[in-house]
Amino acid sequence: MNRLIPLAVAALTMLGSYVDDQPDGRAFKEGSTVGLDLFNSKIVISGNGARGGKADGYVLKRPCWYEPGLDASEMLKTQEGLRDYFFRFTKNPTNEKFQQFLKQFKDKVGKDGRWWGPAYNASDPKGEACFADLDPFVFVPPGTTPPAGITIQELAEIARAALTVPEPTVKLNPDAKSYVNLPTWVWLEGIGEPRRSVTATIPGVMSATVVATLQDIKIDSGTTKDRAEVREDGCGTAGKPYAKGAEFSCGVRYLRSSIDQPREKYTLTVTTVWPVQVTDNVVPFQFAPVEVGATRDVPVGEIQSNVKP
Repeated sequence: MNRLIPLAVAALTMLGSYVDDQPDGRAFKEGSTVGLDLFNSKIVISGNGARGGKADGYVLKRPCWYEPGLDASEMLKTQEGLRDYFFRFTKNPTNEKFQQFLKQFKDKVGKDGRWWGPAYNASDPKGEACFADLDPFVFVPPGTTPPAGITIQELAEIARAALTVPEPTVKLNPDAKSYVNLPTWVWLEGIGEPRRSVTATIPGVMSATVVATLQDIKIDSGTTKDRAEVREDGCGTAGKPYAKGAEFSCGVRYLRSSIDQPREKYTLTVTTVWPVQVTDNVVPFQFAPVEVGATRDVPVGEIQSNVKP
């Protein structure tokens, strides 16, 4: 059998129809980079963590898989409706060849089970080749999963790959320039909701939800410990804005000028840490936290004093 035909027909059969800005199989998009782009898939991605943030580059362990599709009667009806498509793309098409093609679907009518078809993550460079190695149709008895069939764990991984968190804005005091031994207070703005969730669903079959909750922040001074003292004990989840008379417990005290640094500045990085959990214990393991950083240049000068005799 010409493999092009069943692959193309499988695509028409299995592909869901989605509307822009509605839950679908595409997660975040930044410029030309798509974090998760499900092709030939019925998986629906939804949740406040699926868009409007920054991902950490989580990669699916397997870029392609089988998904459950139509029952035997529905599949036969769909394939019969693709007669014109078959005759357009088959070499030397005849009605006999078309009937031979349909036989595999007619033979399953009346039997318990469902046809499964291949899908893949198009944002993964290996996805298309992986997809091409899968059979275009697999009939699966009820209550079973075929080899390479999607599992609840893989569905949770897809939700994790789609997860984004807000990219914060780093605020400093002093803002424009700091000085040696002067506390530089650090806090964040733009975090918004400190809980982000993504649900990956195969409608009517199964669903998995991952939740990321902002836990704390980490500060990197951009230099070595002998040149900067970092304080994080009082940072909490969003740092600590400057307040007159308050204890300095979140930020950096630079001990040496940045005059000898590239561009005469230190590059301070603040990283938010979002532990990730799968709800309802559907997957018996923990994902690594999402960590997203934002940077600020910090020029540090020395306070000049004049001593008069």
